Amino acid sequence: MINLKDATKELHTKAERMPFNKKMMKGELSNEDYSRYLVSQYHIFHTLEKNFDLPHMDMRRVDSIIEDLKELGFSDHLETFKGEETTRYCKYLNNLPQVDADAHIYLNYLAHMFGGQIIKKNLPGSGKLYEFENVEHIIGSVRRIQTDEWAPEVNKAFTYLINIFDELDES
Repeated sequence: MINLKDATKELHTKAERMPFNKKMMKGELSNEDYSRYLVSQYHIFHTLEKNFDLPHMDMRRVDSIIEDLKELGFSDHLETFKGEETTRYCKYLNNLPQVDADAHIYLNYLAHMFGGQIIKKNLPGSGKLYEFENVEHIIGSVRRIQTDEWAPEVNKAFTYLINIFDELDES
């Protein structure tokens, strides 16, 4: 079986190269554009944290996202800014068993833990979403359950995120 990194490389690269993501990396997002992204992330993380066990409690992101939205003045827009693609992804997540959700937890949380450190300095606000405590313990807790068999679900997660980036770039 091909390892997880190699099995997901193509869609990982595509997600990184999405125009919205490139703008985020370069610091070219307005407060409103970034807030739309944060609202999308709020709904994804809320769905994951409400329905599934996380490998480590310090992974939780919902409160951090709300703090970021308050700082930017958009905390009242949790439903207004919720896009169709985010809704579609959350509905998909709601129907998963824990074993499949673990792949989505892996992608969504570690992406913010690792990639978020690169983009945080270029974003509006202080970026609480990307501030994790006990990073080594969190990574270890995810790595202990990680399996190459997650590849199909991780690729589904990337596909949903690519669609979300596309939608955000159009709004």
